[in-house]
Amino acid sequence: MSAASGFTYTQRSDGTIAITHRGRAAATLRGARAAKFLDEIAAGDEQLVMARWTGAYKFGNERQARRHPRNQGR
Repeated sequence: MSAASGFTYTQRSDGTIAITHRGRAAATLRGARAAKFLDEIAAGDEQLVMARWTGAYKFGNERQARRHPRNQGR
């Protein structure tokens, strides 16, 4: 499985954190959730932490979906 990429985050002056993925808004965190997010970012891989917090990580069914008839020819 490849590592997540394309995530960035911005901490705003009011304490909220905006997470974007490839330039599009993915999540906004406020209060205690924002503080917990910053703690996790400091302790681990930023890209994987942001992928987990936004729900945009691999679910394990990508190979199976690629073989589905609906996706043939893509």
